Amino acid sequence: MAFSTRSGGQTRTQTALADINITPLVDVVLVLLLIFMLTAPVLQSGINVAVPHTRSVNQLTEERIVVTIDKEQNVFLQAGGPDRPINLTDLTSSLRSTGRGDPAKRIIYLRADEKVPFGAFASVMDAVKRAGITNISIVTQPLESTPAADTAAK
Repeated sequence: MAFSTRSGGQTRTQTALADINITPLVDVVLVLLLIFMLTAPVLQSGINVAVPHTRSVNQLTEERIVVTIDKEQNVFLQAGGPDRPINLTDLTSSLRSTGRGDPAKRIIYLRADEKVPFGAFASVMDAVKRAGITNISIVTQPLESTPAADTAAK
């Protein structure tokens, strides 16, 4: 890009400096990356539950509906957003309203603290089944393998 100026009857042609300084752009992008890296684990944490440990564990990757029971027997529902506390009497109607499609084909993931009594666990499973959902997966953690446990299993 060129422009002309007149001074004292003479015309001069000058060119403009058209370089973009990208250093501030890179700084902003790196700061944003750092912010997202620090906040992502916080957004996924949810309710602190010590789930039981088992040998076979499948990783969850798809969008899911999760019902959580903490050690104080409080029930939480997570359906596409953050965990929200829910009364056990309202769980059936909430599950009916949150799902799309046939309830018999939906999958519910049930997380319960290992200290939760079986009666509370069974009450939540009954509320889920009353919503018409029959496919209930129980969330567990993998067993930590130790050399002594591996030789004892053989």
